[in-house]
Amino acid sequence: MGGLIDWLTGQLRVAISDGRLPMGSRLPATRILAAELQISRSVVTEAYQRLSEDGHVVGRRRGGTIVVATPMEAPASTPAPKDPPTSALFTAPPNAEIFDALRAAPARIDLSPGLPDLAAFPRSAWLQAERTVLTNLSASDLGYGDPRGAPALRQAVAKWLARYREIRVEASEVIIVAGTAQSLGLLSRLLRDTGIDAIAVEDPGSLGVRQHLRDGGLDTPPIPVDSQGVRVDVLRTSGLPAVMLTPAHQFPTGVVLGGARRRELMAWANEGGLIAEDDYDAEHRYDRPPVPALRSILPHHVFYTGSISKLLAPALRVAWMLAPRKYTDALVEAKRFADLGNPILPQLVLAQLMESGRLERQLRLLRRRHRHRRDTMIEAIRTHLPGATVHGAAAGLHLMITLDAKYAKLADTELAAQLLTHGVKVHPLSWHSQQPHPPGLILGYAANAPTDINEALAILGTLLRQPLPCRAWPSPSAQSN
Repeated sequence: MGGLIDWLTGQLRVAISDGRLPMGSRLPATRILAAELQISRSVVTEAYQRLSEDGHVVGRRRGGTIVVATPMEAPASTPAPKDPPTSALFTAPPNAEIFDALRAAPARIDLSPGLPDLAAFPRSAWLQAERTVLTNLSASDLGYGDPRGAPALRQAVAKWLARYREIRVEASEVIIVAGTAQSLGLLSRLLRDTGIDAIAVEDPGSLGVRQHLRDGGLDTPPIPVDSQGVRVDVLRTSGLPAVMLTPAHQFPTGVVLGGARRRELMAWANEGGLIAEDDYDAEHRYDRPPVPALRSILPHHVFYTGSISKLLAPALRVAWMLAPRKYTDALVEAKRFADLGNPILPQLVLAQLMESGRLERQLRLLRRRHRHRRDTMIEAIRTHLPGATVHGAAAGLHLMITLDAKYAKLADTELAAQLLTHGVKVHPLSWHSQQPHPPGLILGYAANAPTDINEALAILGTLLRQPLPCRAWPSPSAQSN
């Protein structure tokens, strides 16, 4: 039966991809298709389920099963290049263009962390909300607006933060920005204007965040992360005045900042420290409700950034930022001179999605789908990588794995390079580390079908059973470039 399911799923994917089953079309009822093909109805049901998990179709009860996305797959006839020109990606410390280069690299399976399930974008709901917005839009709404953002979106964000992040804030304090990247640029400008030229960062911690802060003129000294989160004792000893944190789901380890550490951090902040909180995927918690944001307990010391990049799509470039009140006017001024404010239509459409409850339903859908894909990845790791340790399974869109002692001298960049030649993209842990760490990989699961996740981990297991070149660990100074 498994072969029949694979065959039917593949045929339906091809039909969707080449337009024979266009977006918005309804698949045949499982009973009817099973009769036409003279196969078991359970085969059709399972094939539809796989397409649903991939994000290509959605079941609408009496409305049937509807095609909502086109598969983004490399043509089967195009083999992976034997020596891709991107092999140099992993032979030197990552530069400013590294993520663009990796995104452009050809691969059949992309396990890059931070990649959301783009096939699940709610196209119908977005289109309906856009029509509502355009119907009610006045001519004056198309002029220059408030640089803080559309009032309707700021009000909707304030309600969202109160419900999901326990942050009580007035809509007037919310500033809409062009993604987390812009929030980091604005933050860097504000800190420099107050005489701060360095901000501590978690180690391991996001390479992308570190690059944006450095581009903004700030040094980024590393503070180690352990099983309870950032080492506040080391932060205190460093004498640094500010720190960048991902406390709800630390990137890349997945650690949630523990209660004792939160209390230590509160004491440090109350002595004058500033905290930049990147709440990048806090809503995606699977075992229990997310922990409250630091901003909810330290409003006078926390710059807060949230985004819809992981919930809808990064391409929308919509995020929000809160500043301690004494910095709010300066932040609005910086945003005004940056771009006079975000485009109005996406803001109003997002506000409509939030107020109508459609965004909340999207979050529930994604939590179910992501949980299934996370469980698939964990089981595949157990099957193919019995010596690996999984980190960060409670939340988020990725897992981090570290390898057992027999791989201690293996360069994870070499392993990532080998995987890319086999059509699989991953991030080596060393990319996101300023100080030496044991070899590891960061594996995103949100955007991948369970079958692709299993295939990628099987390839990884095969590679680890073969001898791979071992390289000396780069020095901390090289890693921090």
